[in-house]
Amino acid sequence: MTLEILAVDDSRTMRDMIRLALLPAGFNVHTADDGVHGIEVLSGITPDAIITDINMPRMDGFGFIDAVRGQEEHRATPILVLTTEAAPELKARARHAGATGWIVKPFDPSKLIKALQMVAG
Repeated sequence: MTLEILAVDDSRTMRDMIRLALLPAGFNVHTADDGVHGIEVLSGITPDAIITDINMPRMDGFGFIDAVRGQEEHRATPILVLTTEAAPELKARARHAGATGWIVKPFDPSKLIKALQMVAG
């Protein structure tokens, strides 16, 4: 079974790294370059899980999580935050907004795959 993933990050390099980590493991990866674009991409797909950065232009990760959770069909979709931030108050804020988990960059591809399989499997 192929898992559909939406990865939202304003860094092209990070989007490419996520794609390169997940494709060989059999994931189908859709990408968006910020929260606004993420919501647009989301309107055409039903991902099994979402990965989002926090610090992005136009709409940050917190706004994006809020917007996703505001949509009935994505209320239960697992959301993993993938960010350079490690502050406990930001983790708490993300959890409160509806994030499922938190992974600090730079990420270990095998850990990301395991985390996605755990939350989306």
